[in-house]
Amino acid sequence: MYKYLLSFLLLLTTLSATARKVVRVACVGNSITYGTGIANREQDAYPAQLQRMLGKDYVVGNFGKPGATLLRHGHRPYFQQTEFREALQFKGDIAVIHLGINDTDPRNWPNFRDEFVGDYVALMDSLRQANPKVRIILSRLTPIRYDHPRFDSGTELWRREISETIDRIAASQGVELIDFYQPLIAHPDWLGDGIHPDPRGAKVLAETVYKGITGNYGGLQLSPLFSDGMVLQRGGCYVHGLANAGANVVVSYEGRELGKAVANNRGEWRIWAVLSQPVESGTLTIAAGREVKRFKDVAVGEVWLCSGQSNMAFKVKQAATAQQTIAQCNDKGLRLYNMTPRWETDNVSWDSTALAEVDQLRLFEAHPWEVASPESVGDFSAVAYYMGKMIRDSLKVPVGIVCNAVGGTPTEAWIDRPVLEEHFSQIFRNWRGNDFVMDWVRGRAAKNVALRPEARHPYHPAYCYEAGMRLLEGYTFKGVAWYQGESNAHNATTYARLLRLLQESWTQRFTQTAQATERVVAGLDSLTPQLRLQQLAFAKKHPFYLVQLSSIERPSWPWFRETQRSLAQELHLPLIVTSDKGLRRDVHPPYKAEVGERLGRAVLRNDYGFAHSPLSPEVTSALRAGSSVWLTLATPIRLTTSDQQPMRTFEVAGADERFYPATAEVTPAGQLVLSAEAVKLPRYVRYGWQPFSEGNVVSSQGLPLSTFRLEVK
Repeated sequence: MYKYLLSFLLLLTTLSATARKVVRVACVGNSITYGTGIANREQDAYPAQLQRMLGKDYVVGNFGKPGATLLRHGHRPYFQQTEFREALQFKGDIAVIHLGINDTDPRNWPNFRDEFVGDYVALMDSLRQANPKVRIILSRLTPIRYDHPRFDSGTELWRREISETIDRIAASQGVELIDFYQPLIAHPDWLGDGIHPDPRGAKVLAETVYKGITGNYGGLQLSPLFSDGMVLQRGGCYVHGLANAGANVVVSYEGRELGKAVANNRGEWRIWAVLSQPVESGTLTIAAGREVKRFKDVAVGEVWLCSGQSNMAFKVKQAATAQQTIAQCNDKGLRLYNMTPRWETDNVSWDSTALAEVDQLRLFEAHPWEVASPESVGDFSAVAYYMGKMIRDSLKVPVGIVCNAVGGTPTEAWIDRPVLEEHFSQIFRNWRGNDFVMDWVRGRAAKNVALRPEARHPYHPAYCYEAGMRLLEGYTFKGVAWYQGESNAHNATTYARLLRLLQESWTQRFTQTAQATERVVAGLDSLTPQLRLQQLAFAKKHPFYLVQLSSIERPSWPWFRETQRSLAQELHLPLIVTSDKGLRRDVHPPYKAEVGERLGRAVLRNDYGFAHSPLSPEVTSALRAGSSVWLTLATPIRLTTSDQQPMRTFEVAGADERFYPATAEVTPAGQLVLSAEAVKLPRYVRYGWQPFSEGNVVSSQGLPLSTFRLEVK
């Protein structure tokens, strides 16, 4: 009886809609469309919220069937459900399809994946037969959270494959495509059971469909980095944003048109703007139809991104050189964009306001671009400022530095969720008791969220990316400087996995090298991450600079510094050695001018052709000759000592790994030769192998040799 009553009511709704000439919207899908897990789904499922947004000129029908598969040979084919027949009877003018999540079941995709395209097209053809003028909108699949029981055994991989297939179907069939993934992926807390959105998530889906139907994306919208006083990367940069669908977007600089684009049905547009020469100041104009945004005092020069934890966040006013620096730092050609957290991760319990804002990813304070001045520099990152000043003083072109750093954050907090889920999903699970995460990190986060332990926190995996780095996506940087590791030093192996992921994903998303490669390599978006990395390596650029941890009395740090050194060699990353600038008992040494200037010199050498810019000496191999060990340097560099004393803290060991002090001599050819009376057949060699290193070997320009441990060949 209920079944017939429902059909009758549906018929009345359809007839009424036809009489009023309203637009009928059929929401075709599974339990996510139906509203499973939402207490008041009749009011809060996404089709119901969409109805309120669209208003009386639309009638929205919810034809979601929990558990339904798109595949006709799946375990619950949508084609066989009552909801399918009702959707056809509804004769929608618009059909929004979100099917495929249940096809990730091992009973379905592995067996019948070759039928997916045909079955999807058959579904669309059925809707077209019911209403030949139907406008079809396909949806990229919503996320599946890492705690799904089959996440690692295939479900997440198959979700990605199905979503990519839907992209291809939309392109080949000439139908519209909206994205249900991106609005939800940064909010795992909105997926109550890991799959089904709660009312907050359903609202975002409804907004996504509303924008897709109406084309109304709120007009012209840009990254917060687009503001007066900004710096654009010379040579070429992307200008990107949102606009109402179909809007004609034109970008001009000082009256010269740089490019034009049309916003797609998701409101997206992107223009590659070629600005070959540095410019001290100009006006950038972005027009979308009649809507125009003008940005004044826009410079063209070199733009660098600096990030990490507290030693990168360490302010100029805290540095040993603060007084002199702040007094002399007026330079309109050096521009600073400071992303500072609104709540520091100090040893305090946050109040309810802070917890609510952090949950909503509103961690960072919005600051405009500022020129370097006594008023702006004091609260900016000391390392980032001194690096930028070195580049600015040497190149004599405008330089922009964007700094985004949060004290105490582990590496995993800065990696985007899809990359972590694909390559390291274990780090999300049981976070409060996860041995991948340092005790200190878990303890400090627990203190901050004590009022609501389930709240989100900047130390959680992917959080800082979602709250901060997503805002920077699409902005063009020359390269990245990364100074972090103190909160991963307990587990160097885990850190090595994480840094590889961070370097790969950030190089792809933020640096000019990746964007230049993208323009050259056809189909880059379809390549695997491994092939992407190979393409970037082929470009022979090093836009990612790694600052090594300094010295302190923490027992794990020798091995951690060695991991950083080895990774730098493996990934061809310039390594900034700081072991001579630490403090025995303080993790925040104030000698940031030296660190920033070392970064600047490395950048000048590697990216700007300053061949005489000094390098830190780098040992690449150890060879045995009799009872002696010969160390080979990556580049011939004259070595000396920082205190004019004999070289110290070299040690050698035999196969038993019992290390003894070694005497070091420099040959006329510049090689280092080590020997120890107690070791006749050296097997291992190390240098500065103490948490607080007493090593004193430097180049003739005063740059230190990294601590290291090598097997003797």
